[in-house]
Amino acid sequence: MTVTVEPANSAQQKGLKRGALGLISSTVIGIASTAPAYSLASTLGFVVVAIGLQAPIITILAFVPMFCVSLAFQQMNKADPDCGASFTWATRAFHPRVGWMGGWGVLAADVIVMASLAQIAGQYVFDLFNANGIGHHASSVWVLLVGVAWIVAMTWICYIGIEVSANFQKALLGIELTMLTVLSVWALVRVGNGSAPVGHLTPSLTWFNPFKVKHFSDLVVGLADMLFIYWGWDTALNLNEESKDAQNIPGKAGIYSTFVLLGTYALVILAVQSFAGIGSSGIGLGNGNNVNDVLSILGPAVFGHSTFASILSHLLLLMVLSSAAASTQTTILPTARTVLSMSVHKALPNVFAHTSKRFLTPTVATVSFGVVSIGLYVAMNFISAGHVIADSIDALGAMIAFYYGLTGFSCFWYYRKQLTKSVHNFFVQGVAPLFGGVVLWLILGWAFWYYWNPENNYTHVKVFGREIGGTFTLDVGTLLIGVMLMITMNVARPAFFRGQTLTRDSPTLVTADFGIEPQATS
Repeated sequence: MTVTVEPANSAQQKGLKRGALGLISSTVIGIASTAPAYSLASTLGFVVVAIGLQAPIITILAFVPMFCVSLAFQQMNKADPDCGASFTWATRAFHPRVGWMGGWGVLAADVIVMASLAQIAGQYVFDLFNANGIGHHASSVWVLLVGVAWIVAMTWICYIGIEVSANFQKALLGIELTMLTVLSVWALVRVGNGSAPVGHLTPSLTWFNPFKVKHFSDLVVGLADMLFIYWGWDTALNLNEESKDAQNIPGKAGIYSTFVLLGTYALVILAVQSFAGIGSSGIGLGNGNNVNDVLSILGPAVFGHSTFASILSHLLLLMVLSSAAASTQTTILPTARTVLSMSVHKALPNVFAHTSKRFLTPTVATVSFGVVSIGLYVAMNFISAGHVIADSIDALGAMIAFYYGLTGFSCFWYYRKQLTKSVHNFFVQGVAPLFGGVVLWLILGWAFWYYWNPENNYTHVKVFGREIGGTFTLDVGTLLIGVMLMITMNVARPAFFRGQTLTRDSPTLVTADFGIEPQATS
């Protein structure tokens, strides 16, 4: 008989609503958080430019470390279903300082991505009403204003309740997956019957050969970009304390999400690459004019120009818009809960621990994240001269690799004393999480090296008379800000960094003997 030990720091103690999410809702949120349509629209062009026809195999290769890390999330969640997720787990496995930086990695990645989410949402609102000139003008003030309004609207939805958010996600994800499937099947049918436009390609097994990538650096660029399109399923783990079975449902939802994403991405990338080709003109995926958004131009090309085709094309635009909406919302949800957990555990000021008695959601944390996101979005829009999407996606790869990899290492180290007790423990709690962490941190290190060179960036920054890459500056600057804030919190909140706020009764246990065995018993 299995006995479930309730966490000492429960959802009720944090002011959250327990039992609000089942397996389906959690999985939907996990998938929706990655925003498949938005991610493909804003990333596929960059991947094709980097690696050419090998995009399908890169999709599969990037899945491997993601799946390994999803196992790490699942196993750590069984030991400690705390909404702080990576923050609490790294704290428990290693040290409060390591955990604090893990939490900062989550916050940084989520804040950075909000800029590109808002930009895509703003563009597609105008595209939906055929105002393409406004929507795709890089420095459009109207797009900026709509993007800001979008963040405000999604912040409000997250504020009024987790169940409202979950039901909203189901509707948005239904539109998204349906239209991605229709687009892919329609495109493949036209390739098969010979009605695809000039430049189309016949699917080939060579597309699944990674050794066809010309340079190793191109391979790593592709993998780093693909991390972005898979990133987000861990939102289900940040909502663990609001699940019906906090120790099991979120972990399963995270793993199921990665497999659904693999199937979706493999189908769409194969179909779109076959139909559009990788040429540098027209609808080709290598066309630099379309690299920020490869899906909006494919609607008329794939569906044609009849009345019914126009409806489908607009549904395609609505799909990407709903995808950006879903991801905006599910970016706010986990960030607010990470901040809430950090505040409850005395790693951040107490004000962020406030929750709504009516809606049972984080209040200050949710609103603060919306405000900070708007500020960064406006700043990036002007500083990067319209290259919001390119800059933020390139910078995101490093942040994702940082905290995902750290979670993999945390799982391996936390369970290290149990790895030899069974084959399951050895591979699921040890080998897979460690492998995922190593691969992701190798990508992290390579990204720092690659984006140091200003020629590999969209923007340049001059530091002490030397030009360096804008992406490198954003990544390293973000981590340095995290270190400085951690030092500040160490002075202001010393109890957490000494391990005094986490008692032996708490599942987020910190003692001098790292690697404590799980609190759950059987």
